[in-house]
Amino acid sequence: MMVLLGIAIIVAGFLLRFHPLLVILVSAAVTGLAAGLDPLAILAAFGKAFNDARYVSIIWIVLPVVGLLEANGLQERARGLIAKMRGATVGRFLTFYFILRQMLAAVGLTSVAGHPQTVRPLVAPIAEAAAETQAGTLSDKDREEVRAWAAATDNIGLFFGEDIFLAIGSILLIKGLLEQYGIVLEPLQLSVWAIPSAVAALLIHGFRLWRLDRRLHAQRTRDDAGVK
Repeated sequence: MMVLLGIAIIVAGFLLRFHPLLVILVSAAVTGLAAGLDPLAILAAFGKAFNDARYVSIIWIVLPVVGLLEANGLQERARGLIAKMRGATVGRFLTFYFILRQMLAAVGLTSVAGHPQTVRPLVAPIAEAAAETQAGTLSDKDREEVRAWAAATDNIGLFFGEDIFLAIGSILLIKGLLEQYGIVLEPLQLSVWAIPSAVAALLIHGFRLWRLDRRLHAQRTRDDAGVK
């Protein structure tokens, strides 16, 4: 039971708002010592875990590149491009991005798009530019709402698209859990049944984005009527 002290440390550390990385390191060290491991064995376990998940460090390469692109006017060019496109709306653009995100996630490319590398530098600015074209000048509240829609579109598209991929962790977890109860299923059978959920998510979220377009258009109409 002593090895469960690590969980208590994590809970206490998060409640006291200590640095998450420090809390996890201390928790892992305490768990290892409670399990009878010597410090060198614990250090070796840390090294093995880091080596097995070394692809995570790629994000530290992506972030400077995104920052460099933003500093050289990436957002301004994206805004200018969407402003020149006739018929471009927030709903249509985000629906297109939603479909793209789902398709990429369905084939396992979950890291191709995302908040730091796509939503923050490209998707959100383009959505804001489209909203300005539809509704005119945006208030700070409206601007934050459009950014939230961009972030939500990425989250929902990824969540309901990745389960279609055979080798995603959630599919393998479900397969392993069902096998414990004597239900043997192949990953393909589980991923096929994720397709209706993905289609339903597209229809529901697409409808919500359509309503957003209607609301922005109505706002522009009211503003024009007020000016006249």
